[in-house]
Amino acid sequence: MFNAEAYRRDFPILSRQVHGQPLVYLDNAATSQKPQAVIDAIVEYYTQHNANVHRGVHQLSDESTTAFHDSRRVIAEFFGAKPSELVIVRNTTEAANLVARSWGEQAVTADDVLLLSEMDHHSNLVPWQQLAAKTQAQIMVVPFTETGRLDMGRLQQLLTEAGARLKLVALSHVSNALGTVNPIAEIAELLADHRHQYQVSTRFFVDGAQAAPHLPIEFAKLGVDFYAVSAHKMLGPMGIGAVLIPEALLAELPPFLYGGGMIDVVTTHTATFIDDLEERFTAGTPDVAGLVGWAAACQYLAKIGMSQVAKYDVELVELTIQKLSQLPAITILGPTKPEKSDQELGRVGSVSFVYKGVHSHDVSQILDSVGVAVRSGHHCTMPLHVKLGVAASTRASFQLYTTPAELDVLVTGLEKVKATFGV
Repeated sequence: MFNAEAYRRDFPILSRQVHGQPLVYLDNAATSQKPQAVIDAIVEYYTQHNANVHRGVHQLSDESTTAFHDSRRVIAEFFGAKPSELVIVRNTTEAANLVARSWGEQAVTADDVLLLSEMDHHSNLVPWQQLAAKTQAQIMVVPFTETGRLDMGRLQQLLTEAGARLKLVALSHVSNALGTVNPIAEIAELLADHRHQYQVSTRFFVDGAQAAPHLPIEFAKLGVDFYAVSAHKMLGPMGIGAVLIPEALLAELPPFLYGGGMIDVVTTHTATFIDDLEERFTAGTPDVAGLVGWAAACQYLAKIGMSQVAKYDVELVELTIQKLSQLPAITILGPTKPEKSDQELGRVGSVSFVYKGVHSHDVSQILDSVGVAVRSGHHCTMPLHVKLGVAASTRASFQLYTTPAELDVLVTGLEKVKATFGV
């Protein structure tokens, strides 16, 4: 049996109080809390090994360089990838911008098609919008259904409409606002057929920021070209993330940033770049401490087992939906039941809802008064909220340390909303 209470003891911040109440942290989709193992790894690096990598022949530099490469290996293995396929960036947003600049500006031309989704985070919309504006490419948009799922029928129609002009499909693995798990492997198979039919090299970019904390990820088996993740949503430190790119494709891409250790030979007027794929996309001093902390987070999650984390997460989502469905003023966004009796719910990580007659910021503020931390607003998904006809929503999001008892506190807080506003 999954023991969330035992795991809670590994997270120092969860023992504190907010407004005189025990902290109930339900804002994990924005950022997760960090276990002591991650905190210790970062502190140990800075107190024992801190030095610049690849720059010196002294012991501390050797130790730092070893920590850098060992951490890259641990993180890559966690995602079922090779270290050479792991391009380190600051976050998923930077990963999308890297691909738009490094791949997009050389591959996309006028009248090409970029296929996006109306459920996606702004970070998986805006970089492609800018690329389309710069190259005069066309954007097509996959809608989502009334049940909060990607409209697969319409997606297939759009693939046909785009035909040989389709250059990119960019989707989230898990919606940060709806919790919907998109069928990435199925879509990858559709794109493989599309490539074969039209003899094109359409690329598939996946925003995995909300999937990595909750689902097992096997990059080599997904069949995607770019898979972006952020450490801070999966128990790691802020300010570091990665985009996974197959070696063969990565070898074709020009660097995104220039200078530092990614160079080979530099003159006053020219420069060539190193062949090593791990180094070519590392310009300047990397965040070694961040990598060390992220590797510790991966090891922590791997020890528990991501299949177990995923199973427990689904239980939390289903329990939350069950509890909130009993409150007449609450409208839940996204899937609330399987489409067919033999299918799973198809959502993880979070439950967003609208409290009738009360703005989400007011809901969030009252919940905060009883120690419950949630997210309010449009969650960087304005097109999604416009389609749903709501200005904002409240999101409760979970991690492996979330307990059923905390969900009861959430419900108690929502009863306080009712008492305060009389609705």
